[in-house]
Amino acid sequence: MSQNHLSDLRFDALVIHEHIQAGIRDAGFEFCTPIQASTLPIALLGHDVAGQAQTGTGKTAAFLIATYQRLLSSQPAEGEKKQPRAFMLAPTRELAVQIANDAELLGKHTGFKIGLAYGGTDYEKQRRTIEDGIDILIGTPGRIIDYFKQGVFALNQVEVAVLDEADRMFDLGFIKDIRYLLRRLPPPEKRLNMLFSATLSHRVMELAYEHMNEPDLIRIEPDKVTADKVRQAIFFPSNEDKMPLLIGLIREMGEGRIMVFVNMKREAERVQDFLQANGIEASAISGDVPQKKRLRMLMQFQAGELPVLIGTDVASRGLHIPDVQYIINYDLPQDAEDYVHRIGRTARAGASGDAISFGCETYAISLPDIEDFIGHKLPVAKYDVSLLPKIVRPKPRPRRKPEQRRGSGKRPPRRRN
Repeated sequence: MSQNHLSDLRFDALVIHEHIQAGIRDAGFEFCTPIQASTLPIALLGHDVAGQAQTGTGKTAAFLIATYQRLLSSQPAEGEKKQPRAFMLAPTRELAVQIANDAELLGKHTGFKIGLAYGGTDYEKQRRTIEDGIDILIGTPGRIIDYFKQGVFALNQVEVAVLDEADRMFDLGFIKDIRYLLRRLPPPEKRLNMLFSATLSHRVMELAYEHMNEPDLIRIEPDKVTADKVRQAIFFPSNEDKMPLLIGLIREMGEGRIMVFVNMKREAERVQDFLQANGIEASAISGDVPQKKRLRMLMQFQAGELPVLIGTDVASRGLHIPDVQYIINYDLPQDAEDYVHRIGRTARAGASGDAISFGCETYAISLPDIEDFIGHKLPVAKYDVSLLPKIVRPKPRPRRKPEQRRGSGKRPPRRRN
């Protein structure tokens, strides 16, 4: 991994409890990333932080280290049951799980107990863990509110509140849920508040000023919208050529993790079927995939057992998957910001990667807005139609029975998060 994405500030130069320093060493961290170097000195002094940085730059470690330092520096309130002292909200189940995994590693020597709350699986298991008493609660808004309204835990002892991927919270329609929870915490001046977002938009800053205590604003390289080490290119295929071009490119790429982004869940399933029919191992991840299966897919992709992962924009944020070498925008996103989040899955933590987009007949209309947003034209790549592979069409998917369709028959619709 390249080291030129790091700052000159060493973790052992910061005033951090030895139990946390031990976890930092276990993680193999020596020097801070720019977002860590800018936010940790502030947060470790107990001042609120609203940080903007590109994805994959170490935001999670920054707020976890500051959280552990705050909890180790104060005494928990006495009570019949241990209540959460730190409260961390994430927009997606996958991000919540990843935050918890990082928290376990960095907090291995602190003795703090972590509880996860996210929808889709393990309802009773998660509830029992939280009921038994935890120090840090990490989760998505829907499941947390569910447990809170049942009295599974209280929020009156929270000393640290963290919002991660705040802009994505707005995109997914969680803002009312977030405000519901934040208003039930102790006053902002009695807790440490940290907010992190890919963009500090007006609506994100409004939320920060409403629920934080005069936060310091930290922006890392705000003029560099896309990562420096992402090699970007765009093809202009006809709709008919898109699938052969995709299959040909993936075959040429050979080894390496590949993420393919589409705009709709149904298209993700179609791309998966075509790739599998043509001998390419691939899986589509979406909100309708059961949680256990989603996590299994991610683990297989991270381990290199699944070479191609297909997703919609729900999958483009909050996933920290190391060593993704190729991003393919099979469909150009209709929101320019989503282009940045998609290609941010590669070239993380100083590495390099390739982002290839298809400007097809359907979605090429989005290209001018994307180029305006990132501040440059995408280099145009060309292909020879005569060299495109002949592809095998997949068998049609069997029609689902009415009781298998979402929200019909005996199966109730699943929670969104």
